[in-house]
Formats: sequence, C-alpha cells, structure tokens
Amino acid sequence: MLAVQHIRKKDLVQVMTGREKGKTGKVLRVLTKKGAVVIEKLNMVKRHTKPAQNQPGGIIEKEAPLRASNILLYCEKCARGVRTGKKILEGGKKVRVCKRCHTQLDK
Repeated sequence: MLAVQHIRKKDLVQVMTGREKGKTGKVLRVLTKKGAVVIEKLNMVKRHTKPAQNQPGGIIEKEAPLRASNILLYCEKCARGVRTGKKILEGGKKVRVCKRCHTQLDK
C-alpha cells in the first residue's frame, strides 16, 4: 500500500516511463491505496461491456491508472516534469516548489 503524496487532483503531470513516456496531462483521480493516478486521455484501454437496462453494450475506451512513481509534477517554467519540495510561506501555508527553479507549483 503506497500513499500518493506529491500528486493531487487537477495537477498537470508528465509521464516519465512506459508506453506514454514524455506525454503530459491533467490528473482526473488519485487512487491512494493503489499508489496510482488516472490521467486525462493517457493510458487508454478498451473495455467490452454488456448491454444494461440504461446503457447499450459495445466497446468503450477509458483511461487506466498509471503508477504514481512513474509520473512527475509538470513545471511550466522548466517545461518538463520535475521533482518537488515543500516550502512554508509566511502565513503558515505549505506549498510545493520545483526543485530545479524553485518556483511555486501550487496556485
């Protein structure tokens, strides 16, 4: 059981390994117990569904989870996936910062 601490919903991330290497996308869901994230329009798989009372059957395409260890938060200034650190602001708020250029990644 892995805890996904560096990635949150609606973050812009870059995939570092695997079939989708180098692609970026927005995080739709974070699966903390599995240590995985679902990224918009990445790692698409086809699912065959039986017809149900409220929906027709057929082949649907949907996003499959990726391991959180294989993705990094995307820094706009560096234009790539970067490792992150934490910084405490004057008001006591904790924010994520880029380890390369030290810019704040949280809005």
